[in-house]
Amino acid sequence: MGQNLDINVHHITRVEGHGNIVVNVKEGKLERAYLEIVEAPRYFEAILKGRNYKEAAIITSRICGICSLGHQMTSLKATEAALGLDVSEQTVLLRKLLIDGATIQSHVLHSLFLVTPDFVGKPSVFAMIGDYREAVLRALRMKNIANLVSEVVGGRAVHPVTPIPGGFTRIPEAGELKFLKEKLVNEMLPDCDATVELMHQLLDTIPNFERETEYISLQCDDEYAFYDGDICSSDTGRVPVDQYEKMTNEFVVPHSTSKHARANRESFMVGALARFNNNSSQLLERAQRAAEKLRLKAPCYNPYMNSIAQIVEVVHCTEEAIKIIDTLLARGLKDEKPDQEPKKYGRGIGSTEVPRGILYHDYTYDRKGLIVKANCVIPTGQNLGNIDYDMRKLVPEIIDEPKESIVKKLEMLVRAYDPCISCSVHMLDVDFVE
Repeated sequence: MGQNLDINVHHITRVEGHGNIVVNVKEGKLERAYLEIVEAPRYFEAILKGRNYKEAAIITSRICGICSLGHQMTSLKATEAALGLDVSEQTVLLRKLLIDGATIQSHVLHSLFLVTPDFVGKPSVFAMIGDYREAVLRALRMKNIANLVSEVVGGRAVHPVTPIPGGFTRIPEAGELKFLKEKLVNEMLPDCDATVELMHQLLDTIPNFERETEYISLQCDDEYAFYDGDICSSDTGRVPVDQYEKMTNEFVVPHSTSKHARANRESFMVGALARFNNNSSQLLERAQRAAEKLRLKAPCYNPYMNSIAQIVEVVHCTEEAIKIIDTLLARGLKDEKPDQEPKKYGRGIGSTEVPRGILYHDYTYDRKGLIVKANCVIPTGQNLGNIDYDMRKLVPEIIDEPKESIVKKLEMLVRAYDPCISCSVHMLDVDFVE
């Protein structure tokens, strides 16, 4: 490295929220390389204080229009743990079906609408319509069916209304689930296969970059974990969810209104690639074949491949959703009354895998059923440190390329993590020191 370089990309496009890429190289020495989060803090935990346990999931689903279901599910689990509320096996199956739909919905949006334009050399998905019309139409169909999952089970596509502590206010009818299965089998599965083929053709456009890091996700013994499991680190193994603070260790950095996190190393990664690295052997058969075709093999240390891992998870979640519907129909749907009578009061911790990685909600309730303390640890906040360290390794490797190429690869790197910046900015006190 024997040159000077200044990059300041304000409000990187095709990500959720506001973030800047800042890179400075002076006389061959890398001085700065980081993702600067500039979005105003949002006080999720403060908003929850004093709220009744029946309101928590409704409020937290509004944290984000993309991650609404993930926050809602995690909030429900935290409340149920704190108050000793029971949930039925049918409720768990319906929640897993909702998570499958939300994961497909988000992954399709990110990988096909926001990332694929980089792979095909277009500035946006709109510019793809001419040369890749069928791919765009396919992505719209896939997202529409994912929305339908949430509508059928959750009452509407965004911010579902039927899930409540202890169960559901409404159980879907058998006919609705049969219709949903037909859409998944006859439309979604063929579109998944076509999407895998498209991504296979575009693999050579993905930058060849690797940085080994720690990967953290949920892990359980009997399935590819989204809803249940222990916290699993690729470095140190499994710990119970109630020890999440030892695995996040949040801290403040001067260039971000979102906290960073660390566990065993200086940073770690969460999200689809982390889940794949920790749990790939538990993918369903069609998803296993998709991973093989897309040359995705654990452990994978290329963060750009996170978008490819998302495509593999779309296939897996489609398969799983069909299996869940078959199970529900075979057992017969029961109109169950949700258990909403607290048996205790205190602290409860919930965790689920949302599209961008492992999410934690931690609530403490008083004897009136009101929240007195809340903590939410967001996947994007957990990923930000890893993005910074990726940049610090990447820039020296590509410093001799034209500046336009360097900027594009840095933007692609940030986009690969699928950041949800608005979810991540929720600290209460920041002191910026120049």
